[in-house]
Amino acid sequence: MDLIREYWWLIIVVVALVLAFILLRPKQRVALTESAPIRPHMARKAPPEGRGLAGEAAAAASDVTGQIFGMPVHNKLDGVKEPHDDLCRLKGVGPKFAEALHGLGFIRFEQIAHLTPTEIERIDAQLGAFRGRLTRDRVVEQADYLARDDIDGFEQKFGNL
Repeated sequence: MDLIREYWWLIIVVVALVLAFILLRPKQRVALTESAPIRPHMARKAPPEGRGLAGEAAAAASDVTGQIFGMPVHNKLDGVKEPHDDLCRLKGVGPKFAEALHGLGFIRFEQIAHLTPTEIERIDAQLGAFRGRLTRDRVVEQADYLARDDIDGFEQKFGNL
């Protein structure tokens, strides 16, 4: 007990130093650059589909009803600003292939019509089971006609819609 009475000031200094270290120690700081790899947990989340809670409810309801009835009602949401083209009008593009193209961000004929051969190769590698269909079915050429609303030219070259 005599030790505590004589060295009380030393105990207070040690406790103060420990508290100062805990509270004032340097924190780890991480600065991400544009060249840093993006990990899955850091990826940007897709924006909500509709406007607020009502839009989210509409998206959920349309997904469920679309699955039940087997119909593509998902693009009829209130939050969709730009109407989608019906990619199934292209010869050789069915609902599954159109869904794969939608998944890659293609919703308009103009987007497909302006693809370069390099872009076609890059996209083709991402299509999985539909690999090679863009060139084999001449989808880019068909999309060019439909983007220009040249229905007669399309039907002369590829047959009736």
